[in-house]
Amino acid sequence: MITDDVLGDAVRNNAEWCQAMCHAHGLTGAFGPRSWTSDRRTPLYYPDAVTLTEDAGVEDVLTGIDRSTPGASVKDSFARLDLAAEGFQLLFEAQWIARPAGLPAPQAPGDWRPARTPDELAAWALAWSGDDAEDAELFRPGLLADPATTVVAGYDPDGRILGGAVLTASARVTGLSNLFAAGDTDPSDVWAGALSAAPADRPLVGYESATDLPPALATGFTPAGPLRVWLSS
Repeated sequence: MITDDVLGDAVRNNAEWCQAMCHAHGLTGAFGPRSWTSDRRTPLYYPDAVTLTEDAGVEDVLTGIDRSTPGASVKDSFARLDLAAEGFQLLFEAQWIARPAGLPAPQAPGDWRPARTPDELAAWALAWSGDDAEDAELFRPGLLADPATTVVAGYDPDGRILGGAVLTASARVTGLSNLFAAGDTDPSDVWAGALSAAPADRPLVGYESATDLPPALATGFTPAGPLRVWLSS
């Protein structure tokens, strides 16, 4: 059973991961009572604001972010805001997911382990980006110094990266994000590998959408609630 506490933990965990990514880029976000915000534009693919509570309002997310040019984004963690009147359009919808502690991980092919050096992180990022060097620069070496962040990869016997994910530890849960399958790797094998690398004694949380959701549900995750991401035009 997924409780409101687990949903709240998932939301907070994801905001803490956004904060960690911002720190790696030399940015400092701020946690308020109802939202996390960054007064400078965040890295590619990352929101400028995240709602932390169901009662967060428009002002909680729009006050304190940079809207001087198009492209600011807001993660509406509880799918309760309508930002159309503020010049935003709905970018996508997704589903929070949670997996209880103690469930066994499926058998995973390959050797799954953390990236520990800048070179290993760079190789992981290039595989994550599909060999797009510009996108790969998103994952900077500073992430390796963050004790709450673990970047994991699966390797075949020849050392080729099969896939990977990011694990984010917070007070009561571990977040799972940025999961990817490289080449012809079966996504279900990557889910199994990521689970094998995650601590078994803590609930796992994250969010997925569209065709990425069924593989997560097949490994023991349960839908925990909707979210929306808005983009300013």
